Amino acid sequence: MISNESIENIKALIDQENEKDSNNHINYTIHESIEFLDVLIENVEGKLNTTVFRKPAAEPYILPYTSNHPRLTHSNTIYTALLRGIRLYSDVHTFD
Repeated sequence: MISNESIENIKALIDQENEKDSNNHINYTIHESIEFLDVLIENVEGKLNTTVFRKPAAEPYILPYTSNHPRLTHSNTIYTALLRGIRLYSDVHTFD
C-alpha cells in the first residue's frame, strides 16, 4: 500500500511539473483502481490485478450469423475476444 508521504511526494512532483509550462497540465486522481484503454487495473492488498474494462457505451463483440460475412469472420470474432481476455486478465480464476 502507498503511504500518505509517498502520495504527497507524487502530488508535489506533478504540481512542480505543472508550474514549468502553462500549456501542459497534468490532472491526477488517486484511487485503488484505474481504467486505461480497455484494461481495469486494481490494487488489491498490494497486488495489481488486471481485467477487461467494458465501457458502458461500447458495442458488444457479436456478429449475427445471419449477416453476409464470410465464416472466417464469425469464428475470428470469437477467437480475438478470447485472446484479448487471456492477455488482459491477471489470473485464471478471474478469466473463468
